[in-house]
Amino acid sequence: MHIRPATETELQSLSELCLRSKGHWGYDAGFLETCRAELSLSPEDLATTSVAVAERHGVAVGVAQVSVEASVCDLLKLFVEPSEIGQGHGAALFAWAVAEARRLGARLMAIDADPGAAPFYRSRGARVVGTSPSGSIPGRELPRLELPLVGA
Repeated sequence: MHIRPATETELQSLSELCLRSKGHWGYDAGFLETCRAELSLSPEDLATTSVAVAERHGVAVGVAQVSVEASVCDLLKLFVEPSEIGQGHGAALFAWAVAEARRLGARLMAIDADPGAAPFYRSRGARVVGTSPSGSIPGRELPRLELPLVGA
C-alpha cells in the first residue's frame, strides 16, 4: 500500500468510496444520500485542500483530505473501503494527514468525527473537546476532537 495525491479523474470514484465507508456504520441509503454532497470531492478541493489516496495493488482503498487555515488543520475526510477496514490504511492516511498538516504549518488538528469513528481518533491521541453540528443533517451533533501537532 502506498499513499499518493488524488487526481481529478478519480474524484467521482473516491466520492463513492466515502459513501460506502460512511455506510460501514450502519446508516441507511436515505441517510447516506443526505450526506452525499458533504462526502463528495470536487476539482476545487484539489486546488484548495490536500487530498491523498491510499492505494493497494493499483486500487484506491482509502482517501483523506485536510485543509489548513492559519495554524489549524481541519481533517475534512478520512475514509477507507469497508472491506479494507482494519488493514492499516486508515492509520497510514491519518499519519499522512498529520504530516501534511505539520508541513503546512498547522499546530492543531480539528476533527468532526462520525460517532463510530471517534474511538479511532482517540486511539491516535485526539481528545474530545465538544460537539459540532453536522454539515448534512440539521440538528445532528458530531463529536469534535482535537489533536495538538506541536510538542507531540
